[in-house]
Amino acid sequence: MKLGAIFRGDECLVPRAWRAATPWTRLRGLLGRPRLAASGAEALLLEPCPSVHTFGMRYALDLVFLDAQDRVVGTAAEVRPWRTRAARGARKTLELDAGSLAVLRVQEGEKLSWRER
Repeated sequence: MKLGAIFRGDECLVPRAWRAATPWTRLRGLLGRPRLAASGAEALLLEPCPSVHTFGMRYALDLVFLDAQDRVVGTAAEVRPWRTRAARGARKTLELDAGSLAVLRVQEGEKLSWRER
């Protein structure tokens, strides 16, 4: 996985964001990894990934679904283990620690972009 950050325009929204863009890194995702830092300090961008599951997870996640142009097409807060979520038109999914959406105030329609460090 590559390390970067998530930006909303010129504002660094998430300072540590890993990008999983290969079949193996997407398959592994956050399984067996420690919980992401709270308040949106860390994230995992899965690409391509129109839907996610939390089977085998030990903690809840907040999710942001992005289309091919990196526009937010949906969100899901506090997704507990053993659940699935998807959004129509999604091509990528940003996984965050539960509670991060309330702090980051992500809105549908805005553009979020990942930039490599």
